[in-house]
Amino acid sequence: MKIAIIGATGFVGSNLVKEFAHRGHEVTAIARNPTTDAEGNVKPVKADIFDAAALADILKGHDTVVSSYNPGWTNPNIYDDFIAGSRSIQLAVKESGVKRLITIGGAGSLFVAPGVQAVDGPDFPKEYYPGASAARDYLNIIKEEKDLDWVFFSPAFEMHPGITTGRTGKYRLGLENPVFDNGQRSILSVEDLAFVIADEVENPKHHQQRFTAAY
Repeated sequence: MKIAIIGATGFVGSNLVKEFAHRGHEVTAIARNPTTDAEGNVKPVKADIFDAAALADILKGHDTVVSSYNPGWTNPNIYDDFIAGSRSIQLAVKESGVKRLITIGGAGSLFVAPGVQAVDGPDFPKEYYPGASAARDYLNIIKEEKDLDWVFFSPAFEMHPGITTGRTGKYRLGLENPVFDNGQRSILSVEDLAFVIADEVENPKHHQQRFTAAY
């Protein structure tokens, strides 16, 4: 398959590139500042995601687009940039003719109690609120999308560089609620996040809905 990955040099994106390349897919690794160190089946491409028309030209001919776009957690304008960037990517995918879009969003929109999303809880880290709130609001935006076969993926609550389990290929799926292990932790390595997304691309199980995964 021919897969386009947006945000290909980031923490999540670089692992997505590695996983899809490992599985033998043809990968277009899209970034503002693409790496020059790439495997044979990976093509680094420079792009501005806010230029929807140019991005659409790059995306034409792909089977699936996976977006791991993140303006940066320390970006003071993260909320507006995330919404605007995600909208631009969505528009570019539609204009490209590609039907399948998988967006890596946030865990903050997962429901931890009836009608209560994690991002609104008293213990949610305030420094992550703008980005998490943007991802939650974009999920509500993309829910109105009728033309694309879109999917929004919410990672586990604990999904950061400090998780050292690596690529196990083991995970459990959920939809609107977090997946907890026996220790009541919602945790997943970034390598296994990439494994989950690659499995979803190869064998689609979710269509125009959000899903999540954890150990």
